[in-house]
Amino acid sequence: MTPAAATTTATTTATTTAGTVTTAADPGASLVQTVDWLAIAPAALPAAVALVVLVADLFLSERNKPLLGWLSLAGLAASTALLLPLRSGDRSTFCLTDAPQACSYTADHFTLVIQFLVLAGALVTALLSVAETREGGLPAGEFWFLLLSSVAGAALLPASRDLATLIVALEVASLPAFALVGLRRGDRLSSEAALKFFLSSVTATAVSLLGVSFVYAATGTLHLTEVAARLDDVPAQLDTLAMAGVALTLVGFAFKTAAVPFHFWVPDTYVGAPLPIAGYLSVIGKAVGFTGLILVTVIAFPAYSDIWGPALAVLAALTMTIGNAAALRQAPDRAHSAVRLLAWSSVGQAGYLLVPIAAAAYSGRDAIGSTVAYALMYAAVNLGAFAVAALVARTRPLNRISDYRGLYAERPAAALALAFFLLCLAGLPPGIIGLFAKVTVFQAAVDAGLGWLAVVMAVNVVVALYYYLQWTAVLFRSPEGAEAPERALAAAPGTGAEGGAAVAVATRAPVTTAPVPVAARVPVPITLAIASTGIVSLILSGAPQAVLRFAATSLFPH
Repeated sequence: MTPAAATTTATTTATTTAGTVTTAADPGASLVQTVDWLAIAPAALPAAVALVVLVADLFLSERNKPLLGWLSLAGLAASTALLLPLRSGDRSTFCLTDAPQACSYTADHFTLVIQFLVLAGALVTALLSVAETREGGLPAGEFWFLLLSSVAGAALLPASRDLATLIVALEVASLPAFALVGLRRGDRLSSEAALKFFLSSVTATAVSLLGVSFVYAATGTLHLTEVAARLDDVPAQLDTLAMAGVALTLVGFAFKTAAVPFHFWVPDTYVGAPLPIAGYLSVIGKAVGFTGLILVTVIAFPAYSDIWGPALAVLAALTMTIGNAAALRQAPDRAHSAVRLLAWSSVGQAGYLLVPIAAAAYSGRDAIGSTVAYALMYAAVNLGAFAVAALVARTRPLNRISDYRGLYAERPAAALALAFFLLCLAGLPPGIIGLFAKVTVFQAAVDAGLGWLAVVMAVNVVVALYYYLQWTAVLFRSPEGAEAPERALAAAPGTGAEGGAAVAVATRAPVTTAPVPVAARVPVPITLAIASTGIVSLILSGAPQAVLRFAATSLFPH
């Protein structure tokens, strides 16, 4: 860490819950917090690049605006690379001078894994967005500035170790996302989705801020480790206030995870948002919520695990059940049914992700590794599914499930990739990583004595198989235009000239089956997005221990 910038010999005043204490400062001591610039670089660099993009947008001509996308991609790639020097996971900064163990920013192994998920997911989102901004669907300057700003907040949140920084990071990640959802000018669905997302999110944040104020009133501190220590010995007259603060603080993070009953914004927001942003919200937005929940429950509020543990277990059961039940009801011919199914599927997956957090209340913080392992699998395959959906939407903007019929005949690689992603989400071979990730979540529930929750999850996994396999089967069915000639050919009495003539008359079509339509050229960035998520998913399925080791080791220092 860098040396302090200044020193002081003045008398200092320290305020505690017991009152005010005045102490004489050491003449050589510093009151200025040190800054570890390397530790904060992965979160700070996207913010710096966002400012560069904002200024550059003022001077670039419309013809050169695509350069902003490539600059943003380079910034995100550099931010991801900056995680490598931090891999030891032992750096902290912005620590209190009188309590060095209480820091506002910590780059431990948990932080680095989540930051990798956020930055790599943002890279895929950026690849999917390059074509859309280049073709005029979205204003380039505003889009890239907002996306990078949101990524900066999402990367800051897992490193935050005080309640104030957590809330600020949550809002820095969320506020640009509201604008990204409604960035399509003149699109009613986009504007309506942004308004719903904004109003519900602001309400949840206000409730969380009220909870934080209650916790601060009961403990006199905002640092998570200090909060945990003081909640262990809260005076009796403040116990009710502390319990209310714990419950209310969780609301804002539960909203970001799309946990029931804070899920109602999800389907309309995903449908109204540009598809790359829908994928971003489904993965990075969800990672932000789960990270916040983990930090406040496992680090700050372990003393009240008897309150948040059962509550999160019930939320997990409700979330996975309602999400899967709603996904089952999606009609294949309904407009945007593919995106709606992915939206409700993400709600169901959120229920699975909540299970290990609830289990941590009973079996300790090591259960959190199961959530991290599952989140890594989910991020890769869900972003891949949205990447294929973005490809299909270029020629079929209504994006119905029925529009995917015959995709294998038109685009074999995209169909195989989507089938693999759906099988991973379902937990079926060859999507081995999905199966192993679900097993770790089951094990976390059973080890914590939550057998009833494991049963609920097993039932929901079986229910989800139906809609995942149904969509997968559609990919390999014959295109609708080819079905009628095939049926007529099968029913024809002969295969000679007379039979062929009969087929031609009956179908008013050539004797041979209808040709598969020529696929439009796929933009290179979308191809890279599908290929990268597919390769990562294949690697994880081939070596699931690379992810599952997180389920067996502690990501937090003891």
